[in-house]
Amino acid sequence: MASVPLSSLCFSQTPKSLCFSFVASDNLRFSSSSLRFLTPKKNRTRIRVSVCRAASPSLVFRNLDADDFRHPLDKQNTLILRAIPGLNELGKALLGTVAEQVMLLENIGTSVLVSKDQLSDLHRLMMEAAEVLNIEAPDLYVRQSPVPNAYTLAVSGKRPFVVVHTSLVELLTQKELQAVLAHELGHLKCDHGVWLTYANILTLGAYSVPGLGALIAQSLEEQLFRWLRAAELTCDRAALLVAQDPKVVISVLMKLAGGCPSMADQLNVDAFLEQARSYDRASSSPVGWYIRNAQTRQLSHPLPVLRAREIDEWSRSQDYRSLLKRAMPINSIQKV
Repeated sequence: MASVPLSSLCFSQTPKSLCFSFVASDNLRFSSSSLRFLTPKKNRTRIRVSVCRAASPSLVFRNLDADDFRHPLDKQNTLILRAIPGLNELGKALLGTVAEQVMLLENIGTSVLVSKDQLSDLHRLMMEAAEVLNIEAPDLYVRQSPVPNAYTLAVSGKRPFVVVHTSLVELLTQKELQAVLAHELGHLKCDHGVWLTYANILTLGAYSVPGLGALIAQSLEEQLFRWLRAAELTCDRAALLVAQDPKVVISVLMKLAGGCPSMADQLNVDAFLEQARSYDRASSSPVGWYIRNAQTRQLSHPLPVLRAREIDEWSRSQDYRSLLKRAMPINSIQKV
C-alpha cells in the first residue's frame, strides 16, 4: 500500500484510457494491484471520473476512389481473375440462396450486433473510419472466439457485415482496433467483399465436386491465394488512411504475429521493422527466395513482417503524401 499526495492521476488501460481527476489535493491511498482508490474518512474528497477516448482521426478523404490507394499487385491480380472465363458465373452458382442464408443467420444467431446502443465505443470507431474512407458503414458484429480475427462478408442483395472476434478486441488498443475496422472497410471500398466470398465458396465448393470440381479448385487455388494476399496489402493502406500513423498499423500486425494483452506494453514497433528487414536479407539468396515462395504460396495473407515493411514504405511514399494533401480536416467538415 502506497500513500502519496495527488491532485490528479492518469493511467492507461486497454482498450480505453481512464483519467481520474481529483477536485482537491489530498493524501490519497491506493493499492497498485487492485487500483482501488481510498480517501481518509476525515477528509473525504469528491472524485470525478471521466473516460478519455482514443483520439479520433484528424483528416477525412472526400471523393476518395479505391484506385487512389489500391496496391499494384491487387490491380494486377484482379485483372487476371476477371479474365478467367466463367469465374463469375461459377461463383454465383456456388454462392446460392441457401449459402447466403446460412452465413447471414450464423452471424445473427451467434454474435452481438453493434449499434449506438450496443457496444457504443465500437460503433463510434466504425462510423469514424467509414467517414474517413467516404464509404457507408456496414453492420458490425462481435463474436466470442479465442482466435484474434476479423473478416468481411458481402452477400449479394444483402447489407455487408464485418465480424470481429472478442480476443482481437482484448488484444488491441482502440486506435489499433479502428485500424482493423478500416482494413475491413478497405475490402468493401475496393469491392473485395464479394470476391472474398466467391473465392472461399469456390475453393470449398469445387473440392466437393468429384472429378472436374477438384481440377478446377486445384488450378484456381494458387491464383486465388495470390489475389487474396495482394488484396490484404491494399486494405492495410486503408487502415493507414484512417489511423494516419504507420506505427498503429504495424503494431496491429506485430500483435497478430506474437502479441498478447499481458505483454502488449513490451512490444516494440521499430524492432519489428528491423525484423522485417532481416527477413528480406535472409530471403534474398536463391535458396532463400525459393523457401520464401514455398512458405507463402498457400497463405491467404502475406507474412506479418512483409505487411509491416510494405506499409512502412508506403507511409513514406509520394502517393501517400499526395493523398494526405487532398484530405480535409475533420473539424471543417463537421462545421459545414
